[in-house]
Amino acid sequence: MPRAEITDLLLLEELLTDEEKAARDTVARFVDKEVLPIIGHHFREGTFPAHLIPGLAEMGVLGANLQGYGCAGMNTVSYGLILQELERGDSGLRSFASVQGSLCMFPIHAYGSDEQKERFLPGMAQGRLIGCFGLTEPDFGSNPGGMRTRAVKDGDTWVLTGAKAWITNGAIADVAVVWAKTEEGGAESIRGFLVEKGMPGFTAREIPGKFSLRASVTSELSFQEVRVPGRNVLPKVTGLRGPLSCLNNARLGIAFAVTGAAIACFEGAREYALSRKQFDGKSIAGYQLTQEKLADMLQEIVKAQLLALRLARLKDEGKATPVMVSLAKRNNVKAALEIARSARGVYGANGVTDAYPPVRHMLNLESVFTYEGTHEVHTLVLGKAITGIDAFN
Repeated sequence: MPRAEITDLLLLEELLTDEEKAARDTVARFVDKEVLPIIGHHFREGTFPAHLIPGLAEMGVLGANLQGYGCAGMNTVSYGLILQELERGDSGLRSFASVQGSLCMFPIHAYGSDEQKERFLPGMAQGRLIGCFGLTEPDFGSNPGGMRTRAVKDGDTWVLTGAKAWITNGAIADVAVVWAKTEEGGAESIRGFLVEKGMPGFTAREIPGKFSLRASVTSELSFQEVRVPGRNVLPKVTGLRGPLSCLNNARLGIAFAVTGAAIACFEGAREYALSRKQFDGKSIAGYQLTQEKLADMLQEIVKAQLLALRLARLKDEGKATPVMVSLAKRNNVKAALEIARSARGVYGANGVTDAYPPVRHMLNLESVFTYEGTHEVHTLVLGKAITGIDAFN
């Protein structure tokens, strides 16, 4: 399907550098050629297209915005644009890249020792090592400080006990960045542990029955007195600052990425409406209610693009704040989800099948609406910034 020029109504293309356009276009071609022809099958079967990982690595997608260790060193705008294109393919594939780069490689890069960086980052950038991020637990999602996973020092090792849930990449990961409280017990005692596949007592299993992110691996992690060597503890961060900084890094990418799902739904609905004939042979695109749907979709896409681009520029300038990120994640994911629902309606009954993109994106976006901070949590972040009153408790 050809891309619609109207999608760039406010000429954002003119605000991008040649390098940013090249990064986006490289991934866009990959998505068109390698992802879109097969992603519907993987979504239907509930399988992750692992054969695409080498291609992602070759384009520099994994850890794209990190410097050194074989990483591409892209700026935040380029990173956002390539995630947008991956999301245009499927949230599951984009989630794989987001977790690998922003949630696994980033903490090793920011808080790891030189030895840890050399041991893990080159292989992760090449796609030879897969990572996952263990923060959420069965009983603790929006309140990570309440986690029950514990690590107790025993000589030169740490004994890790607990469980993590809803972990993207978990069952295929070679290394898990796991956050746990140490013997002091409070949130300030939280440390990051690099738990490697095959360590005795460490198991991962896929979560069955998902209707969302079906082309992604989502897992539960279990730690039964896993002995983690001291050299696998992140030395440069303690407390919630560690995992929350990772999440803030990932949320910015997500805010940019979801515009890709919105664009896929809008452009698909537009093309379908132009070709679908009803009543006296008139295209349904010529009816007022259909045009209203399309106009609303385009309006929200343009707003989301402007918000994402401005935030990414601020990040590159060192001016982005967590509140800004919350605003972007909250607005853009909600807008993308509503666009997917509206686009589904344009397709009529055809819209509930996986032959067309909206219902797949809609189901995926239900997860994105919740993960990396729920819509409600980001609402409270903004509420506190507006009023100065903390309404979390």
